[in-house]
Amino acid sequence: MTMKYVIIGGDAAGMSAAMQIVRRNKDADVTTLEMGEYYSYAQCGLPYAVGGLVKGGLDDLVARDVETFRSKYGIDARVNHEVTHVDTEKKLVSGKDFSVPYDKLLIATGASPIVPDWDGADLDGIHTVKTIPDTEAVIKDMHNDTHHIAVIGGGYIGLEMAENFVEQGKKVTMIERGPQLAGIFDQEMANLIHEEAEKHGVKLLFNEEVKGFKGDSRVEEIVTDKQSFKVDMVIVAIGVKPNTHFLEDCGVHLHENGAIQVNGYMETNIPDVYAAGDCATQYHRIKEHDDFIPLGTHANKQGRIAGLNMAGDSRTFKGIVGTSIMKFFSLTLGRTGLSLREAEELRIPTEIVDAEIPHHATYYPGSEILTIRLMYQRHTEQLLGAQIIGKEGVDKRIDVLATALYHKMTMEDLENLDLAYAPPYNGVWDPIQQASRRRG
Repeated sequence: MTMKYVIIGGDAAGMSAAMQIVRRNKDADVTTLEMGEYYSYAQCGLPYAVGGLVKGGLDDLVARDVETFRSKYGIDARVNHEVTHVDTEKKLVSGKDFSVPYDKLLIATGASPIVPDWDGADLDGIHTVKTIPDTEAVIKDMHNDTHHIAVIGGGYIGLEMAENFVEQGKKVTMIERGPQLAGIFDQEMANLIHEEAEKHGVKLLFNEEVKGFKGDSRVEEIVTDKQSFKVDMVIVAIGVKPNTHFLEDCGVHLHENGAIQVNGYMETNIPDVYAAGDCATQYHRIKEHDDFIPLGTHANKQGRIAGLNMAGDSRTFKGIVGTSIMKFFSLTLGRTGLSLREAEELRIPTEIVDAEIPHHATYYPGSEILTIRLMYQRHTEQLLGAQIIGKEGVDKRIDVLATALYHKMTMEDLENLDLAYAPPYNGVWDPIQQASRRRG
């Protein structure tokens, strides 16, 4: 008997799972239901398409189009199919004008940008950046006599969009209701990000909350709790919420933030129902509990694990440590593990090492300073987290530290690592080893 697999969602997690199923079961009947028109595209590349850095345009961000999944892999890949209900007793998913039965179901519906119910939020010129059509609209609007752009939110998307707008010659104001940009970094590290933004002409408004927008049919003015000012366009980038609203009555357990609760096998509490990606929880190896950090790396891994288990293999998702990296003008911002705030919330006794260290031998041309923060458990000296900001060499170090966190290494373990050295790349002691040696 042919096994009927249904996957809701056609991007990172969903199609990673689908490919594992068809590779392991040539006779599998796989149906994927995507509410939009695009499959398997690089969401993380969208801001760089706005900045003109993706030379082939938005089409270059599509890894595999829908026709490839149909003709090459035999997947019944459907577009414009939004699922509105899941009946876990009858094993049936449905939406407007369609219903599909399943033997095994994967929910990989991702997340959507949060847009509060602000006055005037439906005016033209107010955008989010999550999909290719979103980005097409931004690019078109950006060239429509648009000079001053307000970016609401200082996270990944907000920072990347601000940079790419500036590179396109736009005047940018960033509005953050908290005291800093990049809330995943500690305040002391975020100050370096603020300096970089201001150096490139970005106006920063902190501790300021948006109340609404004014304009006839198009946004002309943004109103906060402190002031109002003229704008030509607005980007809303204050975070995302899991796309799980259609599951409220089907018995699937949800996390308090709306993400689907899964175990290591990507199983939900309902037999034969799996979940993966930005709509699901991720186990955090340092916090030792489920978390919600929606990133493409996690979605691809979780989707692969879900597909393997659905196809009959037995694999577990090993968890995350909270690693991320991004470019912001001339700086690279990297972090992994816990921030100081997170460590304090978990009541972990924490010590900090702050250091400024050249990224390679100072006598070799081109040496740049790395600003490093390492956090460790006071009594055991187990590494808890790290943040690094600099112009060169951040990625190399943050990946070493992420690996150290995965294996729950101590600060002394860091010192003992056998890391690559040559003057163009490093010092005899790597900067993270030098920082570790400066602990009290």
